[in-house]
Amino acid sequence: MNDPDRTPIEDTRFGEITVRQDGQLSLQVEGERIPRVTLERDPGSEADPQTAIGTRDPEHLTMRIDGRKVGLRPAKGGLARRSYRVDVEYDGARYRLVPDSVPSSRLTRDGAHLGDFSSDGDELVLAEWQEDAELRPADASVGYALASAFGTGGQPMWMMIADGVSSALP
Repeated sequence: MNDPDRTPIEDTRFGEITVRQDGQLSLQVEGERIPRVTLERDPGSEADPQTAIGTRDPEHLTMRIDGRKVGLRPAKGGLARRSYRVDVEYDGARYRLVPDSVPSSRLTRDGAHLGDFSSDGDELVLAEWQEDAELRPADASVGYALASAFGTGGQPMWMMIADGVSSALP
């Protein structure tokens, strides 16, 4: 991974968490109180420079939590924020990370709001947990991995349309 001496992130609920990326090929999330996550892109697939992990195609991605392969389904991305959602199935739960503001994305488990994540698709990920959420260690593993691999946030559709119109004007 990029920096084996990377300073861990101090998560308010789960302590020290380390996120490491190896370019657009893989990433790893680990901490003493959370399950380890690895996310790998098939090295034979073409890398998309707009996505930190290099693709949103689930056929070219493998995610493991504590060594066990999990279901990962990133949406293709388009005009609407919701089109950038990423879904994960693990241990009987359905997780979703979906942009909900310009800088951040909301993490849910089975529809319950767990917290908000911010990341530019790099090793620096910030989590703000819901105070009343009943959290599990895997919640942090999934949230940090998805935020790092796919980045967070997105402009609202009206803002993207306005940008498109203004750039088309002389």
